[in-house]
Amino acid sequence: MRKEINQDDLELIVQKVIQQALVSGADQVEACISHNIGFDVNARMGEVESIEYTNGRGLNLTIYKDLKKGSVSTTDLSESSLTETIKRACSFAKYTNKDNCSGLANKDDMIQSEVKDLELDHNWKISVEEATQLAIECEAAALSLDPKIINSEGGSVSSSTSIRVYGNSHNFLDSQMRTSHGIGCVVLAGEKNEKQRDYWSSSSRDPDDLEDHEAVGKKAGERALDRLGSKKIDTTEAPVLFSPELSGGFIGHAVSALSGTAQYRKASFLLDAMGNKIFPDFLSIKERPHIPKGWASKFYDGDGVGTYDRDVVHQGKIGGYFLSSYSARRLNMTTTGNAGGHHNLIIPGNISDQEAIISTMKRGLLVQELIGQGVNNVTGDYSRGAAGFWIEDGRIVHPVHEVTISGNLIDLYQKISMIGNDYDDRDRIYCGALLVDEMRIAGN
Repeated sequence: MRKEINQDDLELIVQKVIQQALVSGADQVEACISHNIGFDVNARMGEVESIEYTNGRGLNLTIYKDLKKGSVSTTDLSESSLTETIKRACSFAKYTNKDNCSGLANKDDMIQSEVKDLELDHNWKISVEEATQLAIECEAAALSLDPKIINSEGGSVSSSTSIRVYGNSHNFLDSQMRTSHGIGCVVLAGEKNEKQRDYWSSSSRDPDDLEDHEAVGKKAGERALDRLGSKKIDTTEAPVLFSPELSGGFIGHAVSALSGTAQYRKASFLLDAMGNKIFPDFLSIKERPHIPKGWASKFYDGDGVGTYDRDVVHQGKIGGYFLSSYSARRLNMTTTGNAGGHHNLIIPGNISDQEAIISTMKRGLLVQELIGQGVNNVTGDYSRGAAGFWIEDGRIVHPVHEVTISGNLIDLYQKISMIGNDYDDRDRIYCGALLVDEMRIAGN
C-alpha cells in the first residue's frame, strides 16, 4: 500500500499550487495535501463480516488577498482541477469580510530548526488475510472465555498510513508520514434476563507495541463478564473515580475551554483564566510535543510554527492557552504553536495507580463508561450517564449502571485529590485514574 503514496509528487503539487496562486494575485498562500491509505477488517462469530479499504487524498488551499480569505478543497489533483481550485479560492476571497487578524503565521515564527524523526512512521507488513485471521482469533479468545459470553459484535484489525504535506508562501514546505494500527473486540455477556456489553482495544503507531490480539479479546470478555449483576444505586453524593481510559476526557474539557477559539469567542467556562488557580496545588499539565511515537507529536503546528515544551498548568494555576496564529492575534497574544489543537499533554500523578486509589476509598463510584455528551463548555455544567463499580471499604463490591454523575467543572476540578501514574497511552492526554472527592450521583 505504501507504494501508492509518492511523497515527492505531493510536495511538487503543493509548491506548484502556491506559485500559481501567487501569480494569480494572492498576497499569501498556504496549501496542504493529505493522503491516507489503509484497511479495516471486522470478523464476527468466526467469519469475515466486512473488509474496508481506504485510499483517499485531497488538497486544502487558502489564499489571502487584502486581508480577505478564500478557502477551497478538492480531491481531484489533476492539473485542470488545481487551476480551477485556485481560481475559486481567489474569487471567494473577493466576497469575504476583511479581517485584520487573517494571514499566515509570521515568518519569524516558522520552525527554524531541522525537523527530526519522531518515530511516527512504522509500517505493518501484514496482509488482509493475516489481519483477518488475527481478528477471528481475537474474537475467539473472548468467546471461549466463559459460556456467559453469548454474542459478539466482532474482532477487528486496522492499519493505515497517512502523509500530510504542508507549504506556504513563506517558503515553508515539509511532509510527515504517520501510521496508525489497532486491534479491538466487542462482546456481550448474558445471565438470566441480563445482558452486558463491553470492549477492549489496543492501538499504536508501531505494530510491535500492540497488545497480543488474543489478550485483547480476553480482556474484552473479562470486562463484559465483570458487568453482570449491575444494579442502580440510591441517589447520593460520593467520591467518583474515573478510570485511566476516561480521565483524559475529563481533563480535556478544560483543554477545550483554554483553546484560543473558545477564548476569543467568549464561549468558555475558563474565560480570561490566565493566572487563575483552577486545579489543586499538586496538579500540572505539561505539553510535550516531541514524544517519540506520540499520538499528538509534532515539530510544527498547522501553521508551520515550531512546537515546544511548556507547562500549561503549574501547581493548579493556568499558565497558558492553546493558540494558533489567528487566535493569538484576536487575543493580542503570541501563538503557542497549537494550530490544529493541543499536543501530547502529560498530567503527572501523586499515587501509583487505580488500585491504590481504590484502597483509600471508604465508599464511591469507579466509572468505566460514560454515556452522552452533557457538558456545557460555556458554563462548565457537567452531567453524564455512567456505568462502573461501587466501592466500599477499599474494594469493589458490585457493578453499577443507569446512574448520572453531575456537577460544575470549576468546582469539580478543585475537588480532584488523587491522580495515578497509570495513564492510557492510547490518548493524546496522558492521565491516570483520577479521583474527584465528591460528585452528585443520581440513581434510584
